[in-house]
Amino acid sequence: MADVNGSLERLVRTVQAEARVPALSVALRRADRPLWTFQVGGSGNPAAELDAGTPFRIGSITKTFTAVLVLQCRDAGLLDLDDQVGAHLKVPAHGGLTIRRLLSHTAGLQREPVGDVWDTLTPPDLPGLLDDLARTEAVHPPARRFHYSNLGFALLGHLAAQRLGGTWWELVDERICAPLGLTNTTYGAPAHAATGYLVDEYSDHARPEPPTDFGAVAPAAQLWSTAADQARWAAFLADPASVDPQGRVLAATTLAEARWPLTPRNDTVWGSGWGLGLMLWPREGRALHVGHNGAMPGFLAAACGRHGGPGNPGGLAAAVLASSGTADAIIDLPHRLIEESLAEDPAAITPWTPGEPAPEHLRGVLGRWWGEGYEYVFRWSDGALTARGADDPADAPPAVFAPVPGEPDVLRSISGREIGERLRLTRTETGEITRLHWATYRFTRHQQTFDGTWASLP
Repeated sequence: MADVNGSLERLVRTVQAEARVPALSVALRRADRPLWTFQVGGSGNPAAELDAGTPFRIGSITKTFTAVLVLQCRDAGLLDLDDQVGAHLKVPAHGGLTIRRLLSHTAGLQREPVGDVWDTLTPPDLPGLLDDLARTEAVHPPARRFHYSNLGFALLGHLAAQRLGGTWWELVDERICAPLGLTNTTYGAPAHAATGYLVDEYSDHARPEPPTDFGAVAPAAQLWSTAADQARWAAFLADPASVDPQGRVLAATTLAEARWPLTPRNDTVWGSGWGLGLMLWPREGRALHVGHNGAMPGFLAAACGRHGGPGNPGGLAAAVLASSGTADAIIDLPHRLIEESLAEDPAAITPWTPGEPAPEHLRGVLGRWWGEGYEYVFRWSDGALTARGADDPADAPPAVFAPVPGEPDVLRSISGREIGERLRLTRTETGEITRLHWATYRFTRHQQTFDGTWASLP
């Protein structure tokens, strides 16, 4: 492990030196190894040296906290994701935009609140934010395309706070940070926080950026945190069972819903996309990195967890926090740390052990069947009936079926191909299974045409 840590450390040092980052703090978390943290540079804070406990501004990673708060409201029955904003907030305009569209940045709302907030660094208060919606543009029709909006997430944060009965930050702290142990994630800058800089492009001078409070736009970009806290948070988003097995913060099924890709960021390069408030990066080997990037004056941040993929030990995530507003090289670093860790220190291989036989009433399903001219193999695996195409790639996940209560010869696909569809078994009077219907398509033991003729006949 020491050699692996040395490799990771060298990677971080290289990025810090080449991107000229005054302070860089990273953390790598995986369920089968101790937490790894590393820092290089100086905090810029005369009162505190740079260490693993130094907080940095995390910018738009804040949006993932707001998204989870909104999903908590939905799961509690306080709203529906297809509700219009105006059903929960009194707004003078744009009340017809839906919560789901705002979460996925497909509502078409302009990026920032009205006014030159990045010139004045004076964001509106909540009454001003809502009143100014009368002068706010819809720059695209709803559902037309991806368009990032800090304003949209500000509205979501205050909508959730209104439904839950509190202020946005108090609710995030109480309902998310406390149960997950994110004790170093705060609304404002602690006394030992790092200083954020703009590094001069044409010299080695680094000038401190002014401190900012994002006011009513806080749900979009306000928070401060440590790399260790953000690695834990990213692991929760990608693999909630590794951090919150009881589902105290959010059900695993809800996070799976949030991870489902709803839109790409770009129409020609599908390198990343968006779910419900989460950034998504497809990786090789059918893996998905889940998290968010963040930027505020003087700071850049990136955090992601790995969902799926071969050799994933679970709870695998990385976070990188930087005290430079222009060091874009750090944005890819969490992905590189995760993949370097897996390549140089692979997870242990779980040995195969014999399992229980299939239940008697399903044994007649096992084996090869033909549907739509293609061959499928049905197996009993890990306590469930599964199916996969005979020619599917080895890394393609099988369909997994679960019984339908009260219907002994009907199952439902709960993952993989045709998820949600029914599998119906047809038996003879003696109980032999002679035919399957999956998503209404007929499956038989021999390859047949659609009118039921054996393909081998002349």
